[in-house]
Amino acid sequence: MSPRAQPQVIPATLFGSFLEPIGHSTYGGLWADVVENPSLEEGLWSAGNIAAMLRERPELRRASELGLPLPWEPLDQRQGNRYLPVRGDAANSNQSLLVMALPGKTVGIRQRVYLSPQRQNTYNASLWVKHVRGNGNVSVSLRRHNQPDKILASAQVVADKPEWTKYEVRLSLKPNEVARLEPVDLVLALDDDARAQFDSVSLFPADAIDGMDPDEIQMARDLHSPIVRFGGNFTSAYDWHDGVGPTDKRVSVINPSWGIPEYNTFGTDEFLRFCELIHASPQIALNLGTGTPESDAEWVRYVNAHWGDHHGGLLWELGNELWGDFQIAYPGPERIAAVTLATSQAVRAADPRARLIATGGDEDSFHDWNARQLTNAPGTFNYLSTHFVVTDSTQLRGDADFRSMAALALPWGLAPRMHQIQQQAAAAGHKDVRVAFTEWLMISEQRSSPNFTNMGGALFAGGFLNMLMRNAGVLSISDMTGIMEFGGIWKKRGQVYGAPAYYVLREYAQAQPHTLLDVVSDGGTYTISHGITRLPEIADVPYLDCVASEPENASEVLLTCVNRHLTRAMEAEIDLGSLPVKGTAHIRTIHGSSILDENDEENPQRIAPVADQRPASRKLHYTFPNASVTVMHLPLQR
Repeated sequence: MSPRAQPQVIPATLFGSFLEPIGHSTYGGLWADVVENPSLEEGLWSAGNIAAMLRERPELRRASELGLPLPWEPLDQRQGNRYLPVRGDAANSNQSLLVMALPGKTVGIRQRVYLSPQRQNTYNASLWVKHVRGNGNVSVSLRRHNQPDKILASAQVVADKPEWTKYEVRLSLKPNEVARLEPVDLVLALDDDARAQFDSVSLFPADAIDGMDPDEIQMARDLHSPIVRFGGNFTSAYDWHDGVGPTDKRVSVINPSWGIPEYNTFGTDEFLRFCELIHASPQIALNLGTGTPESDAEWVRYVNAHWGDHHGGLLWELGNELWGDFQIAYPGPERIAAVTLATSQAVRAADPRARLIATGGDEDSFHDWNARQLTNAPGTFNYLSTHFVVTDSTQLRGDADFRSMAALALPWGLAPRMHQIQQQAAAAGHKDVRVAFTEWLMISEQRSSPNFTNMGGALFAGGFLNMLMRNAGVLSISDMTGIMEFGGIWKKRGQVYGAPAYYVLREYAQAQPHTLLDVVSDGGTYTISHGITRLPEIADVPYLDCVASEPENASEVLLTCVNRHLTRAMEAEIDLGSLPVKGTAHIRTIHGSSILDENDEENPQRIAPVADQRPASRKLHYTFPNASVTVMHLPLQR
């Protein structure tokens, strides 16, 4: 390996990530409130998601019959119907819940929640109460799940005001009283024939950082992701105004793209704070579906007023996947150029320094769509986006190994398409336009080959990042799906952990490669024919895929290597030529017993980097384990 005649800079923005309210990426994940449906609303889930929830938890069917909104339950269902949803009289959103105690008895509602007792035993609860009759005593407690008599922590408030009033309490568990992954019940209760309306309930760990989970913040900070994209399908129906202002007044609605709740408690200010906490820059996708250029420009002005030096110049994406009829209010190919131009002009008027990413087509179908976008004048946008969220469906009925090798070949096959996108832009007069890979992800439909949750997904991620670095001349931005869930950080049953691909992105980004070096390799290759439907023909894919680079201070040689071979370790002699290597080589390897190995809440570190070191020299013998990703740091003497 050797320096290039024409140095190629690797932008740090190739190691970006992506956040969208989907699954439990924000609510139930990054956002630390453990309560679902805190505002006790109806209509926050699609029919399909409700059906799935009832299959998993059939006890919620009876709770719903008693008038309780999902996923709340009665403290004691044997007491019958002591609950009434009240629409039009709420502290938050549209609905509250009237709870009616029995004479001499306690009546309440509960919700199964997962805490993080391995980290925190103290929790801050809040609720809004409107007193109706009887004594004003309200009990807030944590109890053993499905054991209402086993109270773990409790606090009382006197809520006797006839107008909506907020009350706050602190609940402290005894050490080791709740086991890791053990559910508990959050209970709100009245007694002795009292009646009150409840609304807007929350339960945060005492160590939450501005409402966010500290474990997820730390893992996101460790990722060293320089940009975080806030966008996705939800973008096309998202009104940013709903997510600003006092959190108690933000309205809960359905996220129509995914059929899940959008509580709006994680909005623009919270996203910007998240970016600050993890030392990343925001990259926001604007609403070109139901939004307007004026509203988008207003959002730009709001963010600039609340971010950094207030001078603007941030990345803004002009919509998301607008070519798809699944996208809410998609403009269609006939209108996309005009919609892009109108939004671009409005954003440029609000911030002349803004850098704009127009919606481009995917690599296998970009030409006609991008041609429409490129009818706009040069300077309308700085980048064309492309996405590669792909399943492992193949043209042939190959076995699992064939699907795996075809999936791992995809990044190699993508490289020519990146150049074709840029060449089309240049030919249309947009010579400065570069490609922005704002989503990428590998999905296994049968979970029997590389998937974003398993070690195979980590191999795909390593190959993808290597492809990005090699093609940094046309690629400037990339966002792995996602920083939360998918290939990133997960939280299940109160336990935070990283997918194997998280560690690949972390190792690459932390290494901070800056200048590409030339590499010549004589390892074996393979060819895929009738492979993954999106890119079925890929030739000469190297089993051992290595990229060499230097950090900006040229203090070391960085080798990022992926061994795609599923069963064979690859022995290699690494010849650094005239590069003056001296000292200790530090090596980090991500490897598992199978490409199907996953991390989960029960075993969060099943796949994690393993450190090694050895004397560095200009010729270094190393064996790369089968199906592994390796990052080598070889110090240089300058």
